[in-house]
Amino acid sequence: MPHNASLAGGGAPPRWNGHAKGSAAYSRILAGLSCAGVATFAQLYSTQAVLPLLASDLGITAAEAALTISLATVGLAVTVIPWSFLADRIGRVRAMTWGICAATALGLMVPLAGSFQLLLALRLLEGMALGGIPAIAIAYLNEEVTKAHAALAAGSYVAGTTLGGLAGRLVAGPAGELWGWRAAALAVSVLATVAAVAFLLLVPKARGFVASGGTGLRGALGMLAGHTRNIRLLALYIQAFLMMGGFVAVYNYLGFRLSGEPFTLPATLISLIFLAYLSGTVTSRWAAGLTLRFGRRSVLMAGLGLAVAGLALTLTESLVLILAGLVVFTGGFFAAHSIGAGWTGAIATEGRAQAASLYNLAYYLGSSVLGWAGGLLFQSLGWAALAGAVMVLACVTAVIVAVVHPTGGAGRAPGTSRPVSN
Repeated sequence: MPHNASLAGGGAPPRWNGHAKGSAAYSRILAGLSCAGVATFAQLYSTQAVLPLLASDLGITAAEAALTISLATVGLAVTVIPWSFLADRIGRVRAMTWGICAATALGLMVPLAGSFQLLLALRLLEGMALGGIPAIAIAYLNEEVTKAHAALAAGSYVAGTTLGGLAGRLVAGPAGELWGWRAAALAVSVLATVAAVAFLLLVPKARGFVASGGTGLRGALGMLAGHTRNIRLLALYIQAFLMMGGFVAVYNYLGFRLSGEPFTLPATLISLIFLAYLSGTVTSRWAAGLTLRFGRRSVLMAGLGLAVAGLALTLTESLVLILAGLVVFTGGFFAAHSIGAGWTGAIATEGRAQAASLYNLAYYLGSSVLGWAGGLLFQSLGWAALAGAVMVLACVTAVIVAVVHPTGGAGRAPGTSRPVSN
């Protein structure tokens, strides 16, 4: 098939092996998806840094304020699968473009919400639009990057998402303290708009995409059911649900703890706790690189261990130890997440977008359900109960991974002791 014809028809060129690390296209892919990560996760968690301010201004509880996060992640969770099927038909880049443009427009409307109910509705719609990015991005990477560097590319993308989440919160905190939570939301939306434009300019056209022939609803449901029957994928989905739920709960309510006695920190200083995200930026790439040497299972387990150790430090009354613990916890979480996200695309030999969408469905349902429920635990029993519960979730996750992915199994090439990176 001629190269130009294959591009025009949406098919893959013969024997397309993906862009290699070091090539211009590889760099543009990572830069473009990093910008998409900034646009997505700055908007998704735009209210998190100002939850205490929002609760005070609107006269609502901590758990109610956290609904502005939970409903956005619910919207994302329920749409990742429909977005993945759309991407199979129209292409990964086009689907991501539609999603990021719609989300940016909705984000600019959030500061104009005249009531708490309208705010929640806009946040839900914003999350639904953002569902067009995370799962499709991983599928796009697995199709466009060489197998030897797929895990590293996935780690780089996750690192970009941490920068997005960090940027949104650092912008929101000071803006919120100076001018209120509405100004904070507007500032984050402007940042996301700039990142979205950069994504559109940077990301190259797909070369490895093959348009789906369309198997209908029955075929689509059959593919999803097949993924849920794959015990290796199911373990990763459970990991995503439990760990993301715990992670969001920690960041949702630590600000409330630090704004109260004995710390009484202002909103600007509380927003600086999100600098801990930089540890996730580092460990996402670090973990992906270590898979070449130790395998995905070992690195994922190490990430979970770091997360538990970090949470243990937050049980103290020392602000320095709490912040150090948050850095360790965040680094461990993102190390485990980068491995889980990339592993999903490697295990699924077909229907990768759907496999990744199920991972994201579990991931953001965990964020929505456990991230909100953690507030009930925090309001009733305090920080120690919340942190202890998240530590238990991490331990349960580690047991599941250890059982489903035994040593020497998944993640290593047949006939060799060296782990494969795809």
